[in-house]
Amino acid sequence: MSGSVFVPRGVDVPCLDQHKMWEYTPATNIKVGDIVVAGDVLGYVYENDIFNEHKIMVPPKVQGRVKEIMTKGSYSVSQPVVVLEYEDKEKEVNMSHFWPVRQGRPVAEKLAGKTPLLTGQRVLDTLFPTVQGGTCAIPGAFGCGKTCIS
Repeated sequence: MSGSVFVPRGVDVPCLDQHKMWEYTPATNIKVGDIVVAGDVLGYVYENDIFNEHKIMVPPKVQGRVKEIMTKGSYSVSQPVVVLEYEDKEKEVNMSHFWPVRQGRPVAEKLAGKTPLLTGQRVLDTLFPTVQGGTCAIPGAFGCGKTCIS
């Protein structure tokens, strides 16, 4: 689009081809009249052999009652696949939308850690205790073995 192998400053190029048609399959558990909230799966798209079931979800901070569901077929990422109604306003949900980077994904409940992660290294288990499935930081200088620990 820029006419060069380099992307010049100020060029805004969409990540997805806005004209390519994708085969959309609506979710079987969502019906007209159902109430959906952010993170609910509305349908699926075959992307490639690695992601053969790409989930189309309700965007963050969007909720409402399903007014219309598009049938199985080919749609571009800018075409609506579901129409929601909330407080007498209609909101079209497309296959592509932006998720905020610094906002956590919607979850019903965050579970507390129960099982400690024991490494067998007394220094790590004492100074940097963590739980299985949790995250931790191991500070250190360049070349001191942080990567080997992980």
